[in-house]
Amino acid sequence: MSDEKPLKKVIDQLLRAYGYQQQLDEIEIIKVYEEQVGKMFSNHTKNIAFKNRVLYVQLDSAALKQELSYVREGLVQRINQQMGKILVDKIVIR
Repeated sequence: MSDEKPLKKVIDQLLRAYGYQQQLDEIEIIKVYEEQVGKMFSNHTKNIAFKNRVLYVQLDSAALKQELSYVREGLVQRINQQMGKILVDKIVIR
C-alpha cells in the first residue's frame, strides 16, 4: 500500500517547514475579511494588517467604524470559521 497524502496537506506541511504559512494565512484572512464585510466596507478600508492574532482595520468613515464595532465579535467568529481554524482573537478598528 502506498503512503499517499492529499496534495493540500503536503503543500501545507511544506509551507510550514519553510516558514511561509503565517504569511499565507495573513493574505487569506484579509481576503476573507473583505468577503465578509462586503464591497462598501472594503472600499472604505484604507489599511488592513494582521499581527499577533489581531486584525487591524483602518476605515475612512466614522459611521462605518461605529457600525463595524457593533459586529466585530461576530466578524471574528465568521473569519475563523471560514479559515477553518482560530487565527484571529480580536479586531482593532482605527
